[in-house]
Amino acid sequence: MAVSPSRLSTESESQSGKIESIDAATGEVLKRFEAARTGELPAIFERARAAQVAWAALAILQRAAFLRRLRDVIYAHREEICGVISRETGKPCIEALLQEALVVIDTADFLARQGPRWLARERVPHHNLALKAKSAWVEYAPRGVIAIISPWNFPFAIPMTETIAALVAGNAVALKPSELTPWTGELVGRMVREAGFPDGLLQILQGGGEIGAAMIEAGPAKVFFTGSVATGRRIAEACARKLIPSVLELGGKDAMIVLDDADLQTASSAAVWGAFNNCGQACIGVKRIYVERGAAEKFTGMCVEKTKRLRLGPPGDPDAEVGPLIRERQLETIEAQLKQAVAEGAEIATGGRRKPELGLSFFEPTIVTRVNHSMAIMREESFGPLLAIQAVESAEEAVALANDSAFGLAASVWTGDGGRGALIASKVRAGSVMVNDLVSYYGICEAPHGGSRESGWGRTHSRLGLLEMADVKYVDVDRLPRVAKSWWFGYSARLLDAARGFVDATFAPKGLRRLRAMAGRRGAAGMVFRGGKI
Repeated sequence: MAVSPSRLSTESESQSGKIESIDAATGEVLKRFEAARTGELPAIFERARAAQVAWAALAILQRAAFLRRLRDVIYAHREEICGVISRETGKPCIEALLQEALVVIDTADFLARQGPRWLARERVPHHNLALKAKSAWVEYAPRGVIAIISPWNFPFAIPMTETIAALVAGNAVALKPSELTPWTGELVGRMVREAGFPDGLLQILQGGGEIGAAMIEAGPAKVFFTGSVATGRRIAEACARKLIPSVLELGGKDAMIVLDDADLQTASSAAVWGAFNNCGQACIGVKRIYVERGAAEKFTGMCVEKTKRLRLGPPGDPDAEVGPLIRERQLETIEAQLKQAVAEGAEIATGGRRKPELGLSFFEPTIVTRVNHSMAIMREESFGPLLAIQAVESAEEAVALANDSAFGLAASVWTGDGGRGALIASKVRAGSVMVNDLVSYYGICEAPHGGSRESGWGRTHSRLGLLEMADVKYVDVDRLPRVAKSWWFGYSARLLDAARGFVDATFAPKGLRRLRAMAGRRGAAGMVFRGGKI
């Protein structure tokens, strides 16, 4: 997620302490919300901590029942939610429905069923003979108050799926929505209230970057941040100073590898959708394509032809496929990157122009060819409707170029041979790699989401994401409580001899030596299990 909610704009925050919700297509002020004040945060966190204690005391099946209510509330309000998302972000209503509301409804339903299983106590068997008298297990305990600092491009799906996981694990949540999508953030809080969750369990903190910084100072149990690399570094540094763990999702430069045996009709349709859905303002999708030379000309032509047919328009138009960028400032960033690429020899195959007749921040979906891997357009996240296509000589070259990136979030491989595709996928350095599909893993509740290097660390979604919300506790019960342990004090030469015999009998590389150790020191070895003298 290359664009930080705190970096993009302060235009939505007025001098009166209000946060303005702005229509991305028209610039119209839709609504105003009270901004949180940094001085209030310690008290807000204390209220959340008090609510969390009672919430964590509930059985997990009781907490799961609240998720079912939340699922039903969101379903009932889905049209309202999608309308607000569309107006604030500019994305088409169908994307708001399928990529945001549906993902959240499914997550609430899934974790209501699966969460109690994933968070259940797990038995830990002991392989070592000396420890067979122990009974042990791992428990997953709530952490406390989870701080979520969320972006504007998926303003409902990202904070809500993280909030759902945090709540079912027994935590409270302090959520700062992006200041560019405050109305959607307010809806997150309203849905949770209408589902009947206890008061104070979810705190919505409207505001800019100063609120995010104050949240960390307030001492949450863990921080989840989705945003830019630059802001992620600052958050990581602030958390490190207070030894607060974090999960960071900082974006990507997702590669699409197209082999010459791929179904080019399907691959080109996927490329166009992956590059331009949400007007290219997505951390996962298609940012750069490496296509084998034998298929490059035909594949590129298909992508260009399909891109030219895309319908631009405001989100209120049900036939519009691509809406505006979130703000004009983001459009200027796209233009600068495109201008630099052309100056370095790239060629615009289609698009590349503003569409002021449609509104403030409309920009044609753009395909760039004749690129090389030294260009910023191939290395820096664009976060807009730009797609670069580079021909390569082989799959090996494609993998090498895909891996030559500071990012490591997601990628895709396209081929007629699924086995070959899986082998190539294993060589691509990314948190997720799909073969003959892209992006949809984000909507799969069992699939982990996250990356490495400048894409951040940690995971959301899946069991791995749920366990990010829990503290792991190992519990060990000895079933011989009246037997002192031989490794306690009471050391002696005889005990040392017994210990050596036990190590030999257990781990000597040759079987004969093990047998000799067992036979020669049987009496002494028994001391290992008889207990110490003190």
